[in-house]
Amino acid sequence: MNRLRTDTIWMGILLGILLPAISFGIFYAIGLGLNVASGKEQVLKPQTLALISIFTNLFTLRYYLLKLKYDRTGRGILLVTFAMTLVYFGFFL
Repeated sequence: MNRLRTDTIWMGILLGILLPAISFGIFYAIGLGLNVASGKEQVLKPQTLALISIFTNLFTLRYYLLKLKYDRTGRGILLVTFAMTLVYFGFFL
């Protein structure tokens, strides 16, 4: 747990990439379960799941900036969040 408490931009970039990927996998698995339970073809679109998973970075960003006061890690998370948002809107619009 102490490795997550380092104030480097690379830690922020790593967290900014990994946490949305993990949350997308979790939300996708939940969506598959809902698809089977409801009998519908698709309950949540992949575009919606991607946007929700990008949004989960904001909780991590807030924790590192306000609670821990780690500015460099927060900048890395913010950089990845902006990049993912630009890619999302460029890809899905």
